[in-house]
Amino acid sequence: ILTSHQRVKKMSDADNTMAPGTISDSSEKNEHAEPDQEIWNRFWRNKKEIDKVYPSSPSVLKTITKQLDVKGMKILEVGAGSGRDSIELTRLGAQVTVLDFAQESLHIINKLKKEHNIGDEQLSLIRADAFSTPYPDGTFDLVFHQGLAEHFRNPLPLLEENYRITKPGGYCLCDVPQTFHFYTIIKKTLIAMDKWFAGWETQLTMPQLKKLMSKSGFEITYTYGDWMRPNLFYRILREALLKYGIQLPKYPLENSLYARLKDKLLDSLADKNLAHWTQLSIGVLGR
Repeated sequence: ILTSHQRVKKMSDADNTMAPGTISDSSEKNEHAEPDQEIWNRFWRNKKEIDKVYPSSPSVLKTITKQLDVKGMKILEVGAGSGRDSIELTRLGAQVTVLDFAQESLHIINKLKKEHNIGDEQLSLIRADAFSTPYPDGTFDLVFHQGLAEHFRNPLPLLEENYRITKPGGYCLCDVPQTFHFYTIIKKTLIAMDKWFAGWETQLTMPQLKKLMSKSGFEITYTYGDWMRPNLFYRILREALLKYGIQLPKYPLENSLYARLKDKLLDSLADKNLAHWTQLSIGVLGR
């Protein structure tokens, strides 16, 4: 495990190599974290059967691959969680780094990395503070994150750090929960009851997210959103029944004509402005 000083020196020397299977550690402090690391370590510790855990919105990976040619790109995923999008990006020829401050998250990603036989030159892992990353200015062609910015009361410094480490002409994608959705009502109720798994979380409208990205220095090039698939209420029911040993299908009616037509319809509406006011998650790609 490299210290913060060693990591910065290595990056400044353009040497991003590590011993096979290691996780670089640059997390000397994380003053901006809300909630603390232990909440997320506990969360990911309980998600070790990752195949049973829903991946993030498919719109994130679809947007990246639709808008950009990732082959040969140097990409950073911040607050990587399970890192499944990053693993897919390596298959498309990108050189990816995943950054998280939760050790348990990185353990899951490292396990998936080994299962998929992905080399260190394709995918590297680092434990660090997203607000103060150990990288020189202009390091990455693309920086992206989802389910991250909403956990901070002031996410602007996060995006400003993203801007700093993005190459001139490079891109940043930020994906967050959208305000006008049942998810917000449920979340706010649980937060008020002190029952929300993450302690605290906010949400944004598309104009608010665009303003935040612009304020950090990025020029908006594309906006999108997505409705949860399968829907929120099915996921709540499935999660509740799992506690009693009853396992519903992860994706009901998967590969059926209905499912294919529904996905095609939702995909066609993903980047429509009016839809951004009803979608569960929204995202902005900035340059």
